[in-house]
Amino acid sequence: MGYADAQEGAFSRTAFRSTEKAYKRYTHVSSAKSRNQHSRRAQVPATDVSKVLDFKKLGEDGEYNIEGVSRVEGSGWPVYTIDKHPGFYFIPEALNKAEQLYWATECLTTFPQPPNRTNHNAMYGPIANLWAAFQENKILVEVASGKQERDLISNSAETRSVDEKISDSIESVRAEVSDDITVVEKNRFHDNGITTSGGDGGNSWEFRDCSTDFLKTSSAKTVSSETLVRKLRWATVGIQFDWSKRAYNEALPFQEIPPKLADLARRLAKPAMENEDFKAEAAIVNFYGPDDMLGGHVDDMEADMSKPIVSISLGCKAIFLLGGTTRDEPPAAMFVRSGDVVLMAGPARHCFHGVPRIFSEAKESELPDFTSMSDVDGIQPRSIVKYLESSRINVNIRQVH
Repeated sequence: MGYADAQEGAFSRTAFRSTEKAYKRYTHVSSAKSRNQHSRRAQVPATDVSKVLDFKKLGEDGEYNIEGVSRVEGSGWPVYTIDKHPGFYFIPEALNKAEQLYWATECLTTFPQPPNRTNHNAMYGPIANLWAAFQENKILVEVASGKQERDLISNSAETRSVDEKISDSIESVRAEVSDDITVVEKNRFHDNGITTSGGDGGNSWEFRDCSTDFLKTSSAKTVSSETLVRKLRWATVGIQFDWSKRAYNEALPFQEIPPKLADLARRLAKPAMENEDFKAEAAIVNFYGPDDMLGGHVDDMEADMSKPIVSISLGCKAIFLLGGTTRDEPPAAMFVRSGDVVLMAGPARHCFHGVPRIFSEAKESELPDFTSMSDVDGIQPRSIVKYLESSRINVNIRQVH
């Protein structure tokens, strides 16, 4: 098997965008007539994936081979490279089921915690313990602030401005695709919080029980924790990045990458860094729903592009596109499944890449069977698995210095 062909289209459509369109998730709404009523059903038509590279199948089927793909010997995992893309490494099933569940739990419970920023920062301020509030079916309520809160907001205007620019800039990267492609839903929310100051009106937000008397009598703005979880699109961990300036801003509050994640990234990065250790200093966690995609882009924010980006996939299967240094070069399409890891270093760091499709339908998601897994730090896996059944999480770990 070889590279995915670019599909024919409008004159202005690049090869990369044409391939994005070919693998995009389309939904057709059909009417089914019964004796008593008309019903409308959403159907997802089959996508031709015959040209999508399947690295998992390479290890399972001795007769399956991919032209231009080589296996790297001497690694603890099966590691594959693509001859035309030096610096690109694919490690199928690098994480076992227990590790996948653990890191999915961390992504949903720990990584969105302040001082880490999320796409919700711009509207609500830092939201602490969002997943716990979601499990308790709580609602985030806007409460009127006094002078103290307004002064706090005035003093932190620069930080909020960074949050808004980060949100807008990341979403613009996601939206760098043609108009006929569905992009990740744009959500300009503000920070995280049990109680948090934020929002254009200078008000604070706090989680409350749905049954409180306050909610019965108040006309305050509210948003359910379920909606906040569903619309969570990204979280930045470690050194924070100012997307408006395309530079890391170490003046913003941050916590170092958790040691366990740093150790995992160091081990995974070995195929791309044989003679030195990878130092995890920043990470971006992307959360994808069924209709979400990540448009073609280049990750060129770090000073030393020879260092790899360590990219971990969790949840539903997806299609990953790896192109060339311009969008005019036809990209390779490949499946990425839960537990797979991609490394991009050196020349591969200059290549356009993206995720045009998430397979959230049960028969196609290829989600591992987590039913026998035990609790993770007291958190029952059932709620995490339920989220993963229709979602994908991607953790991109980077060395800044």
